[in-house]
Formats: sequence, structure tokens, C-alpha cells
Amino acid sequence: MTPDEKARRCADLMWADDRASQALGMEVVDVGPGRATLRMTVRPDMVNGHDIGHGGMTFTLADSAFAFACNSHNRRTVAAGAEVRFRAPTHGGDVLVASAVERSRSGRDGVYDVTVTRDGTVVAEFTGRSKEIGGTFFEEAP
Repeated sequence: MTPDEKARRCADLMWADDRASQALGMEVVDVGPGRATLRMTVRPDMVNGHDIGHGGMTFTLADSAFAFACNSHNRRTVAAGAEVRFRAPTHGGDVLVASAVERSRSGRDGVYDVTVTRDGTVVAEFTGRSKEIGGTFFEEAP
């Protein structure tokens, strides 16, 4: 199995149980070893009292891209911490794309950068720290 095939299989197995990302209308656009791209449209119920996209929704999209990237190596991994910087507002109807990439991975720890864009404009930058918790999504052939 190639690293790309492994990453895709992990993503498919994760997606099957990821009710939160599914409920928010996210879509896994691309996945590979240490990287993932997800897309989500800002719905009317994702807009706050200022009539802009709720920052928590943008954060959640970035967090989901981070999750698919750090779980792409067939080692079950969770977030140990994250931070986000909002760069531009979003609005209802906007299609957001979150692209996650592995910056470093050592032992059980990893660091991932996620950029969230709207039509090529950066709306948020997210950094996530991951921790492997043990276990795999599937058994690999020796």
C-alpha cells in the first residue's frame, strides 16, 4: 500500500464516524501523507449577530482538516492544542477551503499548519499540535 493509499483509507474510515464534520456540510477534497484539504460552505445558521461567519465555524473547519492530516499515517491521533488567527471575515454563502500540512512529527507529537481561504483570500491561519493516542484505523500487512 502506498502512503497516499494509506492516507485515503484512514480518511475514509475516519469520515465514516465523523458526525460533526458531516453535520456541518464539510467535504474531504484531498488527503495524503501529512496533509488534507477540506471544504465547507458558510450556511445561514453559521452566521453570528454581526452577520458574519462565526469564527468557531472557521476554527472547526481548520480543526477538521488538521485531524485528517495528522491521522493520515494510520496512527490514531488527537489535538493537544491549537490556535487560530482570523485574517478576514466570512459571510453566508462563502465556500471556505482549509488546507492542512504537517510541519513536524517526532515521537508521538506533531505540529500542523492550516490555511483557510475564500476565493484565494486567506481568512484564517491555524496551528495545531497533535498527540498520538495509540491504535490504528486498520491493520497493515507486514
